[in-house]
Amino acid sequence: MEIRKANVNDLPEILDIYNYEVENTNVTFTLIPMGMEEGKRWLFEHNIKNHPMIVAEENGVIAGYGCLSSYRSHEAYDSTVELSVYVEREHRKNGVGRKLMEELIALAKNDEKTHAIVSVITEDNVGSIHLHEQLGFSCSGVLHECGYKFGKYHSVVNYEMIV
Repeated sequence: MEIRKANVNDLPEILDIYNYEVENTNVTFTLIPMGMEEGKRWLFEHNIKNHPMIVAEENGVIAGYGCLSSYRSHEAYDSTVELSVYVEREHRKNGVGRKLMEELIALAKNDEKTHAIVSVITEDNVGSIHLHEQLGFSCSGVLHECGYKFGKYHSVVNYEMIV
């Protein structure tokens, strides 16, 4: 498996992975699938500042992707990034998410501007919660019933790592 920087040629597979989660799960609170033009802007935004987007490629197929994004829009938050990782359904439970997270953590640690990584995880996503804990993240709180998707309210757990 190769972990590398994402490029525009990866976008169709990245969007397939992401849009499946948008349409079928509560791991993202996005409600509308992302189109190609929006995806291109999204990818471009991740190629600047301290916000990389990476992919895990296995046998020519994108098995998953991850990124560090702006945590909040106010300038005082510029040293904090939000980590997101999505793994294609057929590649789950094979270490893809762990490898992506390890690489993103290493990138954050090597970036002199980044001080903290935050992950916002839907409370019932226990696999992600356990992986964050295994990699050294600490739980910093729960926001109860803060998102509404698929006819029900969902809580999120915040995890953080100071790098």
